[in-house]
Amino acid sequence: MADYHTARARAGALPAEIDQGLRTHMNKVYATMSVGMLVTAGVAWAVGSNPTLMAIFRDPQTMQPNILGWVVMFAPLLMVFAFGAVINKLSAAAAQLFFYAFAAVMGLSISWIFAVFTGVSIAQTFLITAIAFAGLSLWGYTTKKDLSGWGTFLMMGLIGLIVASIVNIFLASSAVAFAISVIGVLIFAALTAYDTQSIKQEYIDHAQYGDQEWLDKSAIMGALRLYLDFINLFMFLLQFLGNRE
Repeated sequence: MADYHTARARAGALPAEIDQGLRTHMNKVYATMSVGMLVTAGVAWAVGSNPTLMAIFRDPQTMQPNILGWVVMFAPLLMVFAFGAVINKLSAAAAQLFFYAFAAVMGLSISWIFAVFTGVSIAQTFLITAIAFAGLSLWGYTTKKDLSGWGTFLMMGLIGLIVASIVNIFLASSAVAFAISVIGVLIFAALTAYDTQSIKQEYIDHAQYGDQEWLDKSAIMGALRLYLDFINLFMFLLQFLGNRE
């Protein structure tokens, strides 16, 4: 039965009950992601626009992170790995709470942008990112092209991007930073489409088993994947489009 449903799904036809469930599932993914974005934006603005709070994490003059700033910078990455490791042991409610806590920590991690870039350029970049993300995600959801083959290439590119970003923290090369930003935009644009199709297909492949707890946690994990795509796309675009204070 699972193979039958999967074959029909890849051919573009879905049973009515799965089609309705898929729409509900994707709505939950996007809604959870959106709440996470609001949490991140609220925390980032509250800290980044307050010099006293910002000074807890970065030098007020140079904006270089102090020890606590370094901890906050790498905390989201560690939380992502931890989330993937423990999600099967968590309830759906606990997983959702973990996601929102992660979104708050991410807000701390990127709060410096409000002290470095103008508010107008941040808003403009966010709008451009939202439009691009919506288009890429819609294409990933509706395309008949199988994007699963992109997975290995994109994961390798992502690992390379993370390593290069960490190395350039110490090199402080503007040329390397520019190259990282260009590659980052391309990788996360592709990941947006890839992850959207992957989330859709995971639901189709598992919906007939009726495990609502698994589906609920799958929606939260899907929200995390798309949230990370959006945040990273936004941050890399900000390097091109942001006007500094």
